[in-house]
Amino acid sequence: MARITQITERGQVDKENRHIFDSIATSRGRVSGPFSVLLNSPEVAGRAAHLGSYIRFESTLSPSERELAIITTAREFDCSFEWAAHATLAREAGVRDAAIEVVANNAELSDLTNDEALIVGYGREILRSHRVSDDTFAAAKARFGEQGVTELTATIGYYGMLACALNAFEVRPSPDMPQLP
Repeated sequence: MARITQITERGQVDKENRHIFDSIATSRGRVSGPFSVLLNSPEVAGRAAHLGSYIRFESTLSPSERELAIITTAREFDCSFEWAAHATLAREAGVRDAAIEVVANNAELSDLTNDEALIVGYGREILRSHRVSDDTFAAAKARFGEQGVTELTATIGYYGMLACALNAFEVRPSPDMPQLP
């Protein structure tokens, strides 16, 4: 049970903020997970959803690159809900099972492709040491370009913010969803 009210029905939001609920529900198919708790502050939820729509649905990163960055973030934050939601999406986006296992188990990057290792390594560096080494940054910039490395960084930061909300409010996945080891 979450620590604060999970808003999943339109009627739980006051009339002047229902457009925010409607926008989130339309873009994602429903209101759940982080948005169910962020809607306790409708303006925060709406602004986060706007950024999230770009990151998740319009980014220049490929779906597999994006999902690998998201599950790396989920693992680094030990965010069970984010992991449960995105481990399946990562597979659907074409992330190899071997890469998902490396991330899930905090394993070495040696069994990953160069691109996988770059994304996971970049995420681990920024989330563990709050910086990215010159070598890792140069490799990411060379691979993704300035816009791509910006979007990779923003993806990690955005999903880090969602993980903070999910963890603080103790939003848990259902038992039938993929679980963190």
